[in-house]
Amino acid sequence: MSIPEASPPLLQVQDLKVHFPIKGGLLGTRTTGVIRAVDGVSFSIQRGETFSIVGESGCGKSTTAMAVLRMQPIDGGRILFDGEDIADLKPAALKAVRRRMQTVFQDPFASLDPRMKVGEIIAEPLLVHGQGDRRSRRAKVADLMALCGLLPDMADRYPHEFSGGQRQRISIARALALEPELVVCDEAVSALDVSIRAQILNLLLDLQERLGLAYLFISHDLTVVRHISDRIAVMYLGKIVEIGPADRLFAQPRHPYTKALLAAAPTLDGFQDLAAELLKGEQPSARNPPSGCRFHTRCPVRIPRCSVEEPTLLPLENGRQLACHLATRLASGS
Repeated sequence: MSIPEASPPLLQVQDLKVHFPIKGGLLGTRTTGVIRAVDGVSFSIQRGETFSIVGESGCGKSTTAMAVLRMQPIDGGRILFDGEDIADLKPAALKAVRRRMQTVFQDPFASLDPRMKVGEIIAEPLLVHGQGDRRSRRAKVADLMALCGLLPDMADRYPHEFSGGQRQRISIARALALEPELVVCDEAVSALDVSIRAQILNLLLDLQERLGLAYLFISHDLTVVRHISDRIAVMYLGKIVEIGPADRLFAQPRHPYTKALLAAAPTLDGFQDLAAELLKGEQPSARNPPSGCRFHTRCPVRIPRCSVEEPTLLPLENGRQLACHLATRLASGS
């Protein structure tokens, strides 16, 4: 999908920080440190765009998504939705904004209340926000189920009567009930079988085309984000190290960590041999991240500057951004 870059972003995240206190002492009441789960993250999402965040487990991508939705308190930065800073909104004002931002969670088995019928689950956002009467809500549920590939007469069944793929379709229908502009998909297909995963991804793309949705897509699966994304941000230990259009990022990754992720991804012939050369050792702890560039302890091209000075995310050509002291050299492909 081609996104007009001149239009104002639907979402802007500026220097976002989310830190979790570490408690210690005899009664566990003394703060002994912090986990810097998200530490200065910035990006934007255009209307109708799919923006994906990828990285290893524990890098902070899901925490970033929950902070954007204001489901996670933040410790710094700004979250601008349609130009309005929602980082400090009071509950009443935040409720109005949340009508325009919805989410699809990872586990379709855990995200649906087993005691509620499917029709009630999909209609719940309408009830919470006081929209429509009983008859109009029932009609809306039927339309949403049909839109998401479900038979409307399934509305009186319970979640346990559906497969995993069908449950995720129910979750998507619920997310669309309030006609949002942004949908956050947090590992939305990772719990599904490969064949079902493709069906759900194609459904998301079809809904985007029909409804003009923007997606913030969180995943560790490079195959998935390559299929669905317009742009991709690569995250490492609470920091974004590279942002770029999906096709260019896969064709010519710039950051050493991005190269390592792509090299480690499975191919038809197995894993590429380059992975062993590019990425060694374990990801450091967010409790005590390395000084300077957080990737320097595993980077094959590090220089002395990397261990003492933190790089900033700088713009390159063709809408790309890179956080690396060797950005100029890497941008030239050398």
